[in-house]
Amino acid sequence: MTDVAIELLIAGPRSATFSVDAERHLHACDEALAWQVWGPDGAMVAEGAIRNVVFTVTSLEPGATYHLHGGSARLEFTTRQETALLDIRDFGASPEASNNAPAIQRTIAALPPGGTLRIPAGRWLSGPIFLKSHMALLVEDGGELAAIASRENFPILPARHADGRILGTWEGVAEACYASLINAIDCRGVHLAGAGIIDGGGDRGDWWSWPKETRQGARRARTVFLSACEDVTLSGLTIRNSPSWTVHPVLCKGLIAADLTIENDPDSPNTDGFNPESSSDIRLVGLHISVGDDCIALKAGKRSPLGGPDRPTEHVRIENCLMERGHGAVVIGSEMSAGISDIAIRNCHFKGTDRGLRIKTRRGRGGLVADIRLSDSLMEDVATPVAVNSFYFCDADGQSNYVQSRSPLPVSVETPSIRSITVENVTVSGARTAAAVFYGLPESVIRDIAFENYTVSFASDAEAEVPEMASLLPPLRHAGIVAENTVFSRLARLSPVSIHPAQD
Repeated sequence: MTDVAIELLIAGPRSATFSVDAERHLHACDEALAWQVWGPDGAMVAEGAIRNVVFTVTSLEPGATYHLHGGSARLEFTTRQETALLDIRDFGASPEASNNAPAIQRTIAALPPGGTLRIPAGRWLSGPIFLKSHMALLVEDGGELAAIASRENFPILPARHADGRILGTWEGVAEACYASLINAIDCRGVHLAGAGIIDGGGDRGDWWSWPKETRQGARRARTVFLSACEDVTLSGLTIRNSPSWTVHPVLCKGLIAADLTIENDPDSPNTDGFNPESSSDIRLVGLHISVGDDCIALKAGKRSPLGGPDRPTEHVRIENCLMERGHGAVVIGSEMSAGISDIAIRNCHFKGTDRGLRIKTRRGRGGLVADIRLSDSLMEDVATPVAVNSFYFCDADGQSNYVQSRSPLPVSVETPSIRSITVENVTVSGARTAAAVFYGLPESVIRDIAFENYTVSFASDAEAEVPEMASLLPPLRHAGIVAENTVFSRLARLSPVSIHPAQD
């Protein structure tokens, strides 16, 4: 690889994350790229070879200017300034301790603005910790921050702040939740980085045995929970073994996550990978996600007497990600009552997920999903590559006549709307049910759907199965684009799929 383009994604005080040839590749490059980082004195400080499009260089010094060489490319970058580096061992943390949360919290309290909290090599058991603004959390190579097993030492976060603002949510509703291993509430300028591991402890304790229930009036913990934060960056880390959703930003603005590995047991319930909710200006780049539920799920609250976040999710970019094995690769909804729009997914690789791009909603949700773009991506062994469903049978009344009726009902604030979905330059192999399915409401037709240069091949051993979670759907096998109450604006260069007639 000689002619390459390199972009600096995140510069922290002690690490930097880059993308290489992101426009020409998916999650991985065709061949390994050798790279070197040269320091301000002209000496080489790091080198390696990578296959992934996005990679992180660690063990850098703060406030220093470096030069990255990769193939023919040269890039000058400067690490972020740092006011202090505090090691948790200096505040009483020990690998032998049963709970290092008090020591870690003391370290955080001592950090000046612009300081870095160091978690060194070793396994550090901890209960929930709470970050503050303008700090970096560095988990070094060989370091593991691991949640303790017993939730008796997990505080419960209320659904709302004392002033009435929403603090936490569960499936789009304001509810009390157990605190997560890492919490940032009303924070600005937080940086989570390193080559280490954050382990949410999902397989310890009883988290996975009550997926839809409460204990002590609270819902399950996440692993990383960000509430009403701005300007957050995450890079380089492995985040795994979550009690429920793994990384959950709610009511956040301005977040970049790059070069993360997110992995959960395939049988763990509702352990989504990355779930921005009622958040905006989000960029997810070079993530490798393999979990027990959806890989990336975009949400925006739902109508409920308890209330929920009332901001839209918008301006989201998902690039060069590898999403494996989950129920869906990129999922929008089903909580979308405040609206989800301007979502761009490109140069991504979906592998072995039940669905690729999935949009799900139902009567009672209201809200608008619009301007969704999937391009320049590959799907392998994805049962239903594109699925849009306005009859999703979630909640206790999900299979009621109100939700599932195919007769038109009066349009109201509870009627969801879906429009402007574009799929272009996408190749699918090993599909099973259909090339795509669209199930629109008769009173709220799905509109402005465009496919261009969409190629689908099917798994020869596929058996007929229902492609979406809704009543009255027939099983499908090797079907083309199946559309009910859907209007297409463009169907161009489709191979070899057939088009079932759209209905309006």
